[in-house]
Amino acid sequence: MSKPMEKVSGAPRAEAIRDLRSALEWLREQGDLIVTDKEVNPDLEITGIQKQLDGGCPILFNNIKGKPHHRCVTNLFGDMNVINKMFGWKDHADRTRKLAHALTHPLKPVIIDQKDAPVQEEVYEKPSDANDFVVPIRHTNIEPELTVGSGNRLISGEYFDGGTDLGYNRMNFRWGNVGTFQISPGSHMWQVVSKYYKSNKLVPITMNFGLPPSCTLMAGAGFDYVILPQGCDEVGSAGAVQGSPVRLVKARTVDALSVADAEVVLEGYVNPRDRRFETAESEKAGVQGRFHFHPEWAGYMGKAYKAPTFHVTAVTTRKRESKPIIFPLGVHTLDDHNIDTTVREAAMFELCERMQPGIIMDVNIPYCMTDWGGAIIQVKKRNKIEEGWQRNFMAAILATSQGSRLVIAVSEDTDPYDMDDVMWCLTTRVNPKTDIINPLPGGRGQTFMPAERMTAGEREWTASNTMFEGGMGIDATVPFGYESDFMRPVYPVDKVDLKKWFSDKDIQNAKSRMQGWVHSLARTGR
Repeated sequence: MSKPMEKVSGAPRAEAIRDLRSALEWLREQGDLIVTDKEVNPDLEITGIQKQLDGGCPILFNNIKGKPHHRCVTNLFGDMNVINKMFGWKDHADRTRKLAHALTHPLKPVIIDQKDAPVQEEVYEKPSDANDFVVPIRHTNIEPELTVGSGNRLISGEYFDGGTDLGYNRMNFRWGNVGTFQISPGSHMWQVVSKYYKSNKLVPITMNFGLPPSCTLMAGAGFDYVILPQGCDEVGSAGAVQGSPVRLVKARTVDALSVADAEVVLEGYVNPRDRRFETAESEKAGVQGRFHFHPEWAGYMGKAYKAPTFHVTAVTTRKRESKPIIFPLGVHTLDDHNIDTTVREAAMFELCERMQPGIIMDVNIPYCMTDWGGAIIQVKKRNKIEEGWQRNFMAAILATSQGSRLVIAVSEDTDPYDMDDVMWCLTTRVNPKTDIINPLPGGRGQTFMPAERMTAGEREWTASNTMFEGGMGIDATVPFGYESDFMRPVYPVDKVDLKKWFSDKDIQNAKSRMQGWVHSLARTGR
């Protein structure tokens, strides 16, 4: 248990971000939300709009075609500067350090009475069609069917060794109140389902929609299980992030907990042995891993598999007349990427700090490294004995973060958030014979990468048939003792004021033409 983290000036009070509605109102007040009342179709239009505004501010859709009782928000995490402001983080590096602290100092959630839970204002037991209460979407016209990827599971109690787990699982309710429940091999949910598969025991969970932003953030944690092992308290970490305990409530029909301040909850259970095809196309062919379905975080079209099933026993929701808000997360967008990587960056930072304190400075997973695909770590070597730890860090990250294929280490004189600066380091500082490591050939990776799927050959492209090629670590740091030989020139940008020579209009005219690496170089003088 911990005290709430210290917030920077200008951050919202904890009550302002305790639920999605109040957070959106705060964003509106800050000028960080755009709203439309024009009808939008969840089939292709929402994701088409989001892709055109990728990395922009949050968008609230008040008029959803075919869904008179819903609103939708997207791009909620598209701009990390907005998220930094929301949670009181000064900058990206401050976020990583404070979030790492939150992971290990959770605020225990509180369980409130069912009559006080906003998400249980209305209860519908044994619904005939779960899709009536959520908003399925289609990202591309290649997908044969709409999917629900916006819910966050909550596993609790004995089923998660006394802790709490939040995470994403795509669903397709092809059978009304029964849907496929895709689980990433190796994930927390995979660990739970594997545990109960042999005993043929059903796993009670809730799927929560429209959660407080801190819970959505923690739901993106994945494959960082050295820091967040089974039995950890992810809901508690969400409380530490937002500065107040997250409120939970007992589900109405299963032995599980719901997020009390969510918008909609599907209660039910996962049946590990009732496995069904995700699409009619793949079912007809009787083949897994071949037919397109739902884009994946790696930036490629996903494949349809045979998955366990989620059986809905009840729906609880805020009053439907208030139009509950669904967050139909578009995959392979900055929105999705930032959710999936922010906690991972903090967990990698914590991992390295535990291995040898004081060397790791920052961790960044840029968009082009696609969520679980890799990371850039920044280190500072204080003495000769610390030379080499950057390689230990890279090997540890590749070994403990399933699916990571590339980790790059850079020094303190490099901007880890500027890919041009990183590429310059790769070009000028890497010896291909000694600075590239391949630590895990034959280990376990992720089937979401086409390069790994291909290792299955003519067999089904499933996890049991693929092989990880081992990942790659690239040491692009300055060797200790050679700092003067790798010294970068620093121009006197802090000693001149452009306004002494030019008008604001001239300065803006010149700066509007600057693109790419020059922004980082102009800011630092390098």
